[in-house]
Amino acid sequence: MRVHALVSDAETARAAAEGGASVVQLRLKGARTERLVELGRQVAGLGPQLVVNDDVDAALELGCGVHLGQDDPGAERAAAAGLLLGISARTRREAAVAEFAGASYIGAGPIWTTPSKPDAGEPIGLDGLRDICLSVSVPVVAIGGIDASNAADCIRAGASGVAVIRAVTELSAVREAVDAAL
Repeated sequence: MRVHALVSDAETARAAAEGGASVVQLRLKGARTERLVELGRQVAGLGPQLVVNDDVDAALELGCGVHLGQDDPGAERAAAAGLLLGISARTRREAAVAEFAGASYIGAGPIWTTPSKPDAGEPIGLDGLRDICLSVSVPVVAIGGIDASNAADCIRAGASGVAVIRAVTELSAVREAVDAAL
């Protein structure tokens, strides 16, 4: 769970794998299941765990993990199928409910402001991350404004890993910061 790279194309997925990502998450907002499956097949076997965003059907077809937001359907289906299941959370309560629903890990955030998801809400900061980490027994992955300069702070706050979108280009530096903090 150390470094999740959220990507939208095969080239970036390959770069993330080469940079040391432990998870490559396909994040194509609004994409049809068929498109996610097509891209998933292109990047399957790169090394990192494959996770698709928001689409349980695609995850089932690919035999990979799935990450769902608080309002996304399918957590019960994913858990029943034994898929790696990530669920986003902004609060202790959301994290605890997600764990009870079968989450394998929690995606906590946004930790800081992030231009890649302007509707993410107010940042929860390191204190919010720490609260979430203390409220669940499953791994917590910090997301939102993460880069090489602050990834280690998230680990010290209790996160098992970090997720990057913009910082995927500096993935090896993020991975080194995370490794040094562990």
